[in-house]
Amino acid sequence: MPEAMVCYVRIIDKMNRAIGRFAMYLLFALIGVLIWSSVSKTFFTPTLWTLETAQFIMVAYYVLGGPYSIQLGSNVRMDFFYGDWSPRRRAIVDVITIWFLLFYLGVLLWGAISSTAYSFGYFGTEPFKFFGELIWAFVTGGPGAAGELMGYLERSPSAWRPYVWPVKVILCFGVTLMILQCVAEFFRDIARIRGEDL
Repeated sequence: MPEAMVCYVRIIDKMNRAIGRFAMYLLFALIGVLIWSSVSKTFFTPTLWTLETAQFIMVAYYVLGGPYSIQLGSNVRMDFFYGDWSPRRRAIVDVITIWFLLFYLGVLLWGAISSTAYSFGYFGTEPFKFFGELIWAFVTGGPGAAGELMGYLERSPSAWRPYVWPVKVILCFGVTLMILQCVAEFFRDIARIRGEDL
């Protein structure tokens, strides 16, 4: 295998392993929020923030842990036949079917980026251009210049009304990591087909 492909797989695996291991501990934060929710509803005045905080933590847990799950091969598969195949035959099928997953993740990333731009107050149809202008304004003019480009920041329609852009940024980041991990898996499957191991 070309050294660039081997290096790419190692870097992406190491990065997604570290992020995935961090994401595992978000489960304890989720448990803490849900315990506090139960305690506050039972003994005190119920808090407004616990349900949405738990949802936001769950999104981060799921999306940031997804690439690590793909790396470990613990993602859900329809393996009626797949489990009985040889590693080489599985790799051949994976090299073909991964393109469907990459297409899906690409559409998901496009939607996440568009939704994130909307949460920053952009209502147009070119979110990449908006983010390019936003970054350029931040670099050249600082936070004030970037703030002038943003419109009304989207909030959740609940009583607590938190801003939703942080969870949407995490979604964009997590889907990007999944795409990078899928490309690494594609390279790993090519190596398996060739009889090599990465």
